[in-house]
Amino acid sequence: MNSRDELSSEMWVEDLRAFFPCFAAPEWQGVHYLDSAATTQKPAQVIDAVRRSMECGTAPVHRGLYPLAEQATLAYESARSTLASFVGARSAKEIVFCASATQAIDLVATGWVAPRIEAGDEICVTRMEHHSNLLPWQRLFRTHGARLRFIEIGDDGRLDLASARSCINSRTCLVALCHVSNVLGTVNPVSELAAIAHEEGAHVLLDAAQSVAHLPIDVQRLGCDFLVFSGHKMYGPAGIGVLWGRRALLEDMEPALLGGGIVISVTEQSAQWRDAPYRFEAGSPNLGGAVGLEAAARMLSALPEAASYRRLRELSDYMLERLRRLPELTLYGCADPTERLGIVSFQLADLHPHDVAAALGDLRVCVRAGNHCCQLLHERLGAPGSVRASLGIYSTRDDVAALISALDYARRQMQ
Repeated sequence: MNSRDELSSEMWVEDLRAFFPCFAAPEWQGVHYLDSAATTQKPAQVIDAVRRSMECGTAPVHRGLYPLAEQATLAYESARSTLASFVGARSAKEIVFCASATQAIDLVATGWVAPRIEAGDEICVTRMEHHSNLLPWQRLFRTHGARLRFIEIGDDGRLDLASARSCINSRTCLVALCHVSNVLGTVNPVSELAAIAHEEGAHVLLDAAQSVAHLPIDVQRLGCDFLVFSGHKMYGPAGIGVLWGRRALLEDMEPALLGGGIVISVTEQSAQWRDAPYRFEAGSPNLGGAVGLEAAARMLSALPEAASYRRLRELSDYMLERLRRLPELTLYGCADPTERLGIVSFQLADLHPHDVAAALGDLRVCVRAGNHCCQLLHERLGAPGSVRASLGIYSTRDDVAALISALDYARRQMQ
């Protein structure tokens, strides 16, 4: 990218940042937010949608016959349709609203996998999975006698496809993997892994929590059978997430959460479930979360090319280039910047990651430290934890420069 393109891109990002009220707040002056992999800041479109819903759109969804309740139901179902288009679903009825990506994975584990898995069956996960995409499968291993197998990663942070082929076999019930690693930023070859799984009759669950805000998501092209993501990582509200599943799979899936709104009829001894997706949305729907998430999806869909994967990758390249120049800094993950996106984890000298993050925080540079809910991956890296810097659509070169300056200062002051 030439300097003219860089200038245009950075000028455009400043215009985009104007839609995020936090950056104009007095308490945010001088803050460099590099923790978007944990949670993203919220644009005015999302804040306004949630506020309007609370101010003048509050009514029981799917439950009232008066106009205000009917309007609330229409708003909720509009959000479902928007999210279906956003991920390339064939039908809005393939979209289930839930509290988070974590809950969505639990719904699949409890409602679809558990009733089907038998002793000796296998579930394959990758060594880089977030605990949310590991612990439910460990439980099935303990309660159902299933075998949990791991697709390994190479020293470069890439998934080992040879390991995948040896791991996935005719006994494999499910392959669960992340689209983008929340530690390494690795973009996994989902379509290729899905093809390997389907050849053996296995199904694929994809955790898109780190990719949904920054990569175009098309579930048909990816080839997965289930896909999950959270609103708060894609510039939407917290407390709302999505499970997408192929229609036939959802219709054959048991509800894991039981309560009001999911039944056609109830007798003293039994109940008849509603069709998907409604059988999975027990209790009062989160209308504010749904309309806020719809606003976030519409915002992301409307962004020009400068805010797409290309720009984020270019900023990632710049961050990697600057970090590599720092003495006594160990970078984790793939050296090829085209195979990673927006997330960089590292170790600075022999300093504890928590101490580094605290020192950077004192300089108003916000990063994450710890194992990032990926203990098995850090064991593979030979590190108890790491410092993680992660980008969002509002991130700038100034943010990266502040990170580099703060790291250099911390290294000199703490040794």
